[in-house]
Amino acid sequence: MISNPAEHWQTVYETKSSTDVSWYQPVPQRSLALIQSTGLPPDAAILDVGGGASTLVDHLLAAGFSDITVLDVAPAALEAAKVRLGAAGAPVQMIAADVTAWQPSRRYDLWHDRAVFHFLVDAALREQYLNVLKVALAPGGYLVMATFGPQGPMRCSGLDVRRYSAAELSAVLGPAFRLVTSDIEEHTTPSGNIQQFIYGLWQAE
Repeated sequence: MISNPAEHWQTVYETKSSTDVSWYQPVPQRSLALIQSTGLPPDAAILDVGGGASTLVDHLLAAGFSDITVLDVAPAALEAAKVRLGAAGAPVQMIAADVTAWQPSRRYDLWHDRAVFHFLVDAALREQYLNVLKVALAPGGYLVMATFGPQGPMRCSGLDVRRYSAAELSAVLGPAFRLVTSDIEEHTTPSGNIQQFIYGLWQAE
């Protein structure tokens, strides 16, 4: 566990291009497919946790979604997204905050998290994350989460991680969330390594 996550991730994005980090995806196809499978309307409120410099927001805008919030602990990651999006990113709200300590001022129809939750190796931080999730997600809202799968790496960006199966994630989320579907993805990093991810879609009961 690191004592200052904001400093760690700020350094990552200040020293690496957003297209060189291991989790980079030119097109986040699995996330997009799960989001679109919910049937949410274009004005649905979507929150991308740890979205930083991810291209998910670009594709959501292109798909017609108009109420998008990106939250990331590293201001440098958000700045990279702002520069890339330019004028097209005007409708997007960018929030620099640690999700485990964040106090949401509104509710969202969908919470998306690819590659944040598996960094929470401390049980207390996982509990704080889940408390924020339950406050921020609207009743009946959807959760799209992707973590390293059972055969995924044990460390990433110099940090320990937790690996999960879909059943293990459901157990952590608890009975307030119903698993709709899950799948495994073999992600190829920019350097050519293969990382196993588990993707899941849950609906809040």
